[in-house]
Amino acid sequence: AARAAIPQNYQWPKQGQWTYEDYCRLPDDGWIYEVIEGELYMSPAPLTRHQRCKIRLAHALYVFAQKHDAGEVLDAPLDVMLPDLATPVQPDIVFVAKSRADIVKEERIEGVPDLMVEVLSPWNWIVDRRKKFVVYAKAGVREYCIVDPQGRTIELFVLKKGAFELVGKYGVGKTVRSKVLKGFVAAVKEVCPA
Repeated sequence: AARAAIPQNYQWPKQGQWTYEDYCRLPDDGWIYEVIEGELYMSPAPLTRHQRCKIRLAHALYVFAQKHDAGEVLDAPLDVMLPDLATPVQPDIVFVAKSRADIVKEERIEGVPDLMVEVLSPWNWIVDRRKKFVVYAKAGVREYCIVDPQGRTIELFVLKKGAFELVGKYGVGKTVRSKVLKGFVAAVKEVCPA
């Protein structure tokens, strides 16, 4: 999002009252900002291990989606506006099916991606495992993937009756099979290098 100039006497909102407009006024200072259910979250840039996992999985998803003309794969930083929720969030990777490509706008995604991936960092794992877990399910994300670079695991969840259900937790030597992106498989050791 383009950052607006901050008036000198601007009053930042209380936690729980943040809006997209407030978010757009935040400085471009190297921190990663997200608004989840009206609360502001910030974290520093990710570690290199995080980035290695993210780029490997994003690349594999991108190549598969392009080869099969399945949809679009994008990665952070990217604002995702989830309907009826005070957002934006910035998932590490998103997949939007071709049939729903209209939610991908020039500045951001305005709607619910089919697949969202979060790669854990030491400072954001609680948000990814708890807060975003609930919010993404509430929004209707069909598949949620949590990558743990340190533990070298990938957890795959699918949406069932408004809540995420664990399909499996996969370690080195195992492969993950997407339920949403039919035919896509990823070897954990390829995504999470030693």
